[in-house]
Amino acid sequence: MSELLVDDADGVRTLTFNRPESFNAFTVTLKEAFLAALKEAAADESVRAVVITGAGRAFCAGQDLKEHIGLLQAGDPAPLHTVEKHYNPIVRELIGMPKPVIAAVNGSAAGAGASFAYAADLRIAGKSAKFLMAFANVGLTADSGASYTLPRLIGHGRAMEMMLLAQPVGAEEALRVGMVNQVVPDEELLSTAHLLAAKLAAGPTTAYAKIKEALAVAADGTLEDALEAERRTQADCGATEDHREAVDAFVNKRAPKFIGR
Repeated sequence: MSELLVDDADGVRTLTFNRPESFNAFTVTLKEAFLAALKEAAADESVRAVVITGAGRAFCAGQDLKEHIGLLQAGDPAPLHTVEKHYNPIVRELIGMPKPVIAAVNGSAAGAGASFAYAADLRIAGKSAKFLMAFANVGLTADSGASYTLPRLIGHGRAMEMMLLAQPVGAEEALRVGMVNQVVPDEELLSTAHLLAAKLAAGPTTAYAKIKEALAVAADGTLEDALEAERRTQADCGATEDHREAVDAFVNKRAPKFIGR
């Protein structure tokens, strides 16, 4: 059985963590498959939006600690390198993906699983969803980009509270503090995510990529950095076929038909 399911429909690629019996905890195999799938999605022009979700009752429980402790006890150095070999590259692919990424969070999202949801562009949560930063409970610090993404979503103070106290945050509270964009009934989660992703997939893909790029620069840069990024990305977008099509559609009072470039 594949630990990662890949499905394409309407320009949307859905990546499903598929270890439901283990709450989709990350093994080395799943991490490597997920990283490879993200790279493939980024390079495939037919893919114009990505949805990430989990099979069964959980989004992702984070690192598979059974595999982790087994490797540690065997003296295998692999667990000590998984952040640089797997988690960091995955976060770079998610944040740098030149097309929208939506996390459809079903059930528990913990550790690296929650962190990857934070790295998505949009997060839709089912009512049963909960987010847990449990690193401290196993004597570890944050990884998978959470130290960067989580404070930018909910602020330094709330992020520190989640990290130090390791208490779960439910879907409604996550919505209230800005951790997620939308909460829907569990049974409507995937259809809602797919509907939104399909809408984005039919949009101006290059403009979406440049929006992501500009916001990333502005998140850490000065006003001048942001203005320069806006100048550059706006020039890039202005040269696209989608921009010309949209302007023509506006002038002629018709709906634009975007091709993604």
